[in-house]
Amino acid sequence: MIKSVSHILFLLGYLLFSQSSDYSITNLKINNEHPHFGLMKHSTNKIIFTSYLLGKKGKVRLVSGNPILTIYEGVISSSGEIEAVEAVKIDDTQIIPAITSAAISPDGSKLYLTTIYSKKNKPKGDFKATNFHIEVGEYHEEVGWTNFKVLPFCKPKYSYAHPMVSGDGKTLYFTANLRGGKESTKGGSDIFKVDILDNKTFSEPKNLGSKVNSYSREMFPYIGDDNVLYFASNRPNGFGGFDIYKSKMNDDGTFSKTEKLPKPLNSNKDDFSLIMMGDSGYFSSKRAGGKGDDDIYFFKAN
Repeated sequence: MIKSVSHILFLLGYLLFSQSSDYSITNLKINNEHPHFGLMKHSTNKIIFTSYLLGKKGKVRLVSGNPILTIYEGVISSSGEIEAVEAVKIDDTQIIPAITSAAISPDGSKLYLTTIYSKKNKPKGDFKATNFHIEVGEYHEEVGWTNFKVLPFCKPKYSYAHPMVSGDGKTLYFTANLRGGKESTKGGSDIFKVDILDNKTFSEPKNLGSKVNSYSREMFPYIGDDNVLYFASNRPNGFGGFDIYKSKMNDDGTFSKTEKLPKPLNSNKDDFSLIMMGDSGYFSSKRAGGKGDDDIYFFKAN
């Protein structure tokens, strides 16, 4: 009798939890033992993401024993799955050691990506070889994305990553660990922005401020059509690891106080790289029950 009552109470609690959740989530079919992250919306029905570069036989390509990261593009299906996945076409003559995240401008003319310096564009003097920077390229039908250039505000002694272009194409958001001056990073990495100007020029980086950034690390910024900034942070009082937060952008371009997103969008493991599209979207997570490494999840508001 006691076991029966306990079983009923367990089922009742499970049902109440399921019904009270604001979102339902689905682990996508494209996930496997490899990492899948760096999500970014591209046009109305496409997404780009980062995973391991595969050879012709489907094996992970290695350099010095380490897997190479690159970017893929997929089409969003009616059920939220990402289908017809293909590696993003990049000119073979371009020397890009690896790509950890990327974003395509709203008009489809520019590809911004995070990488490290190669022998071709290695800076002069001392610099940290593991520092990331952002490059921008243009699309040519014959060869794919080509003519990549390091963004002019990227200084070799700092790291820059996770580019995201605003919907109007006028602002580039990214993370960095800049030091010195009033725009100095508060923690391990902060979220910054620059204005995209004419003649392939940019304004100086501006820190988004203490309403967004903390003394921990902020990563993977994304601003949706709702004018809300979504990002990941490992600041204190989270659920565990990196959690996903949001901050509403005000009319003057400043940001409101940050809020932590609820479960199941967050878990006690790393959750990050969220993109919001209306009442649904995607994020990456290393939570329990996944298929291996970082998995992509589709979510929808209940």
